[in-house]
Amino acid sequence: MDTADDDWRDSALCRDTDPALFFPIGTTGMALVAIAEAKRVCRECAATGDCLDYALATNQDSGVWGGLSEEERRDIRRQRAAAEKARRAQPVG
Repeated sequence: MDTADDDWRDSALCRDTDPALFFPIGTTGMALVAIAEAKRVCRECAATGDCLDYALATNQDSGVWGGLSEEERRDIRRQRAAAEKARRAQPVG
């Protein structure tokens, strides 16, 4: 991705937020609280769509990006891979 594509980072609300909030350790207890709070920040951010696009394009596999957790982004990648596989299986003609 080229630097012009990264301009969204300049206006991202997470820029002024402790990064630890977006990269909690674990998936239970206080980590769930941090994930929910990170998602709240994302919901208020104008850069959420660009952030999610970046995370998916660069296979970010940890933390909250674009308002989605690691697991939610994995689900999107799986769905996209399945759709691509189905598309390729379609006969041409």
